[in-house]
Amino acid sequence: MIDTGWNREESRKALFDGLAALDVVFEKTDILLTHLHADHSGLAGEVATEKSKVYCGRIDSEIVNAMAGATNYWKEIGAVFGMHGFPAKDLHTAMHNHPGRRFSARKEQTFTILGGEDVVEVGDYRFTCIETPGHTPGHICLYEPDNKVLISGDHILDDITPNITFEKNIENPLGHYLQSLDKINRLEIELVLTGHQSLIHDISKRIGELKEHHHARLEEVLVILGNGRMNAYNVAAKMTWDIIPSSWDLFPLAQKMFAVGEAATHLEYLQYSGVVKRIEIDGQIYFEIN
Repeated sequence: MIDTGWNREESRKALFDGLAALDVVFEKTDILLTHLHADHSGLAGEVATEKSKVYCGRIDSEIVNAMAGATNYWKEIGAVFGMHGFPAKDLHTAMHNHPGRRFSARKEQTFTILGGEDVVEVGDYRFTCIETPGHTPGHICLYEPDNKVLISGDHILDDITPNITFEKNIENPLGHYLQSLDKINRLEIELVLTGHQSLIHDISKRIGELKEHHHARLEEVLVILGNGRMNAYNVAAKMTWDIIPSSWDLFPLAQKMFAVGEAATHLEYLQYSGVVKRIEIDGQIYFEIN
């Protein structure tokens, strides 16, 4: 079983009803998580039995357990967003209501770690693990070369653009994401089974669209920074977003967090490219054109 859905009652009922209709035997079922996000990992502990293996990439497995365990994970993430300008008056509410916090796994897992080129055999299929950091730092895809099938998780989606996750202590995630797209584009693939919405049959076309999207985003950020030094929160407020409501002031706080994280990853990419300079003043992070 690949990915599990949110740890919430509606998701749990839908999942278990579906598994029952398929006559799934839980004791004979292993689970593979493509990445850490709660909409993919939240119910892993509900499905796994003592006989089940739960596969995941190393970095994401550590974060899943950090979110489930008695750690300061969410407090530390909130502090990073605060350094990037997220208003203190909104930060506590945003972190408390964050869906990744509310609907994540409630207990730590014993993971079987998958890395690049590891193989998972299921029946007649031999899936090779492809490490694709970017959407999350430890995201993995599965590639079946004989049937030219890719299980992409959220690395490549057709109807929406994957968010580039902003994690503490992870440098240049957008750079990693673009490199991961190139890695996948070198494979011979005829069908992509995605983590959300539509299947993909022309992966090279979709990869081209995703790269074009991010390059346009980078240009937009540079135009915004042309007005002077800014933090990621203020840059995000001026970026264009395909969301209702369109006014930044009316954005739900969770959506503002995703937007600020996206802005920060693009600013950091420009910093690593030497185009933008990062400046820290009194514990606050700003960017300006170099």
